[in-house]
Amino acid sequence: MFYLVEVEDYVRVEPSLFGLNTDEAVKEQLQKTYENLQDKELGTVVSVLDVLEIHDGIIIPGDGAAYYKSVFKLIVFKPELQEVVYGVIDEITNFGAFVDLGVTRGMIHISQAMDDYVSFSKSGSLAGRDSKRTLNNGDACIARIVAISYKGEEPKIGLTMRQPGLGKLDWIEKEKEKSKQAAKAALKAEEKAAKRKK
Repeated sequence: MFYLVEVEDYVRVEPSLFGLNTDEAVKEQLQKTYENLQDKELGTVVSVLDVLEIHDGIIIPGDGAAYYKSVFKLIVFKPELQEVVYGVIDEITNFGAFVDLGVTRGMIHISQAMDDYVSFSKSGSLAGRDSKRTLNNGDACIARIVAISYKGEEPKIGLTMRQPGLGKLDWIEKEKEKSKQAAKAALKAEEKAAKRKK
């Protein structure tokens, strides 16, 4: 989920930025420092939106940089368990598929790709035995976050597509169409039964 976060921190502005005015230097340093930062509590920083306050700077002897206490806004992505996410398959392996979520990647284990026995095909796709559904690189899909691990530099996100309303977008559209057809058929059957009773 994306959040707008207000942060107060001391920003270490490198001497190479001293030629800029203070506001520009602080914002540029914040972008270098924070963008794409991974933090378990904060999430993944997508962008520095705005610098709200900049206090007087201090220089620490022997460092050469200036430190400014600042208040600024960030857009962050922090995955939440059970959150439904949109993504694009960007890698298929023999054990599942990796999904580009825009800011980070998630992984769908082969057993979580669909409600079917799934195998890795020679063509580099995941294929369902009974449903004949296939999952390929570049397919847009909707998945649910079922596991999050913060071991390592990036969070590891486990996904599933084995629930109603989830899966490759084409599959979801076909399921919606089937539901509409079934509802129409049920309505016609009810109307016929009602006419017979009269």
